[in-house]
Amino acid sequence: MRIGLVVDSACDLPLEYIQQHELTLLPITVRIGDAVLADQRNEEATLQFLENKSQELMAQAETQPFTVQQVQDLFLRKLVIDYDYVFCMTITKSRSPIFDNTQQASFAILNDYKGPRTAAGINTPFALRVIDTQSVFAGQAISAVEAVRLRDAQEGAPKMRARIEQVALNTQSYMVPRDLNYLRARTRHRGDRSVSLLSATLGSALDIKPVLHCNRGETGPVAKVKGFDNAAEKLFTFAARRVRDGKLLTPTLALSYGGPLEDMRRLPGYAELVETCRTHRIEMFESLMSLTGMVNVGKGSLTLGFASDAAAWE
Repeated sequence: MRIGLVVDSACDLPLEYIQQHELTLLPITVRIGDAVLADQRNEEATLQFLENKSQELMAQAETQPFTVQQVQDLFLRKLVIDYDYVFCMTITKSRSPIFDNTQQASFAILNDYKGPRTAAGINTPFALRVIDTQSVFAGQAISAVEAVRLRDAQEGAPKMRARIEQVALNTQSYMVPRDLNYLRARTRHRGDRSVSLLSATLGSALDIKPVLHCNRGETGPVAKVKGFDNAAEKLFTFAARRVRDGKLLTPTLALSYGGPLEDMRRLPGYAELVETCRTHRIEMFESLMSLTGMVNVGKGSLTLGFASDAAAWE
């Protein structure tokens, strides 16, 4: 059985990995002022697009995921011919309409796939499963990498589905935002009141950075730390401890950063995390945060994801 894997462009994985393992991308289009770019996970294009864009302009940006019709067209034009079963893994539906759009499109796809497949000389059935990763950014990468591992091991679709859904339920995603005022402006523009004026103002005045945690589609703070570097170090140290304690459900940890990766690699605690992952044979993925992510949470923000039971912040 030919199994295809689809992710949206908010999934923070390196473009080289996406291309090497033939993951299909559902791009999210971003408009900042008069400039428009479809987020294809191209780091150079992303950084060039953001060059000289003010924080004020970015906070007013508009993002447009694939519509129901665009998803339907992609599948019927290509994916129903190239594959027999497709897993589509999306950013949490609590933060984006991508899951709902893809789920809605799936009904028409399953009704209409026979024509394109027959025309291509394929007479076997086609199936697809849309999975809400219930996570964001680096957290989304964990389910995608596990799906690749299972496919490479030639596991069947039922086993893959059960395992991907289990990993999604247990994915822990963390973020340290660089600028709370930007995050507040952005969430207000989106109609999300989760960052209050008081917390943003106090956080900026005192240089207090929250560590935000996302699991099963729910996001909230688990810590407040003075200074971005200190918050990043605490996050790296926490993740390294989980690795050393053997608490990860998959041998994978993902990082993303809203700027050049060299800046992330200079953060305190990073080197220790890298060495801990190497020692315990945990594969670590690093990528530039998606254009969509940087627009929504701000340049210079840090995200980290792994699959584990939900542990209290230490």
